[in-house]
Amino acid sequence: MSEPFTKPFTKAEMEAMREATRDEEGLKRRFWDKLKRVAGKVPFAEDLVAAFFCATDPSTPSRVRLILLGAIAYFVFPADAVTDLLPLFGFADDAAVLAAAITQVAGSITEEHKERARNALRDATGRG
Repeated sequence: MSEPFTKPFTKAEMEAMREATRDEEGLKRRFWDKLKRVAGKVPFAEDLVAAFFCATDPSTPSRVRLILLGAIAYFVFPADAVTDLLPLFGFADDAAVLAAAITQVAGSITEEHKERARNALRDATGRG
């Protein structure tokens, strides 16, 4: 069985991801645009949005912000290791990257971030 991230990124892909993390406002916009399109298909949406709120919280340490912004950039970046158009498998790599990032910074994602995520998803999906 092969590892999920054996396909290396091209230089252009790496530069696009670096640019996405440098352009935080653009990343925020792309994040919400993509989340609105796929929220019902992504089983880890609440964790993703909580990570987003942690990454954009000014009181979050810089190291934590960088880790989470990298994971979020990977989520919004259209050319990742497994295309998001594949049913069931399309978001598996996004979930793996997000899970790894959250594991590294779990203590920084507060209950407030999680509550904001639940409220944002409720508002975005019209459910609850």
